[in-house]
Amino acid sequence: MSISVALVVAAGRGQRFGGEAPKQYQPMAGRPVIRHCLETFAAHPQISAVRTIIHSDDRERYDAATAGLSLLDPVIGGADRQQSVLNGLESLAPMAPERVLIHDAARPLVDAGTIDRTLAALDRAPGAIAAVPLADTVKRAAGDLTVAETLDRRQLWRAQTPQGFRYAEILAAHRSQAGAGLTDDAAVAEAAGLPVALVHGAEENLKITTTDDLLRAERLLTGAAMEFRTGTGFDVHRFGSGTGVTLCGVRVPHDRGLEGHSDADVGLHALTDAILGAVGAGDIGQHFSPSDPRWRGADSAQFLAFASEQVAALGGRIVHLDVTLICERPKVAPHRQAMVDRIAGILALPSRQVSVKATTTEGLGFTGRGEGIAAQAVATVTLPAAT
Repeated sequence: MSISVALVVAAGRGQRFGGEAPKQYQPMAGRPVIRHCLETFAAHPQISAVRTIIHSDDRERYDAATAGLSLLDPVIGGADRQQSVLNGLESLAPMAPERVLIHDAARPLVDAGTIDRTLAALDRAPGAIAAVPLADTVKRAAGDLTVAETLDRRQLWRAQTPQGFRYAEILAAHRSQAGAGLTDDAAVAEAAGLPVALVHGAEENLKITTTDDLLRAERLLTGAAMEFRTGTGFDVHRFGSGTGVTLCGVRVPHDRGLEGHSDADVGLHALTDAILGAVGAGDIGQHFSPSDPRWRGADSAQFLAFASEQVAALGGRIVHLDVTLICERPKVAPHRQAMVDRIAGILALPSRQVSVKATTTEGLGFTGRGEGIAAQAVATVTLPAAT
């Protein structure tokens, strides 16, 4: 029996997606994006083994995302995609596979039929790629953004992955084109003079680049519409002795501290309640009782992370968070971006999905008198629609 290996490329940083964790490790319908395609390849009867190419910083994330799957040990990628794939191909030399499929981890919805068609095409060509013919009319623009000509779309296809090759030939092609900066493996094969066949992919085999793509993939995967939920949170802590306060995970110097059983982070407490409220999971006190000594002085980041886990367990995801800190002092503005980044980091969200604001009460009420700090928050999440 011939050996066919799937190489899944997951070494990218996904900068257009944003967030602390790369997009391939973001949750999608309750599981990391990368796990979906890995499960599909691992279960395919014609795939002998699956190996992932990862970034050197991501081993812990990868191990968590792939727990329980039977996979080859991952290899570390290079400075760009082309070098990463070459690293993966070189690592397969001891196995001497006949065929290799190269797939992007950011395409989680690859199906068995596309894999079948790509492998079958390698009986007639040294390379084959999944692709979708263009349905839209395509215009070529002039420099002033006027239409220069209308292209014949009958000859235009959108390339997808997997891209399959006879192993020895694509390895030689990658070696000969090393450093060329080519963006997909078909381009490497073309540059080396290898014919590449086209096979029909699937519209559902989309590439996740933005959060909108992730939402669309979730809808396709669940086979149901996603619904949006909104939750609100409110919290208050009074001032006490101290030399600073923790707000939204950031230590802010101040001539007083905040009293509370945990770290008294009024911003993260309000956000936690907002997220829990959005999914009907109670409030922070139900899960982290202020009378429990385990939470004395605790970092409120763990409360916020817990709330996020409740969303993921239901197959949902956090879409946006907005928190307003209410106080006369300390001044929040110099620390606002650090707070946004800290919240985004705790939740593995792009920073653009987090908003931190501050206001005063114009000297009115307990915040106006400088007796404490309040926070209110709104969380928007998406969940599979109830049936």
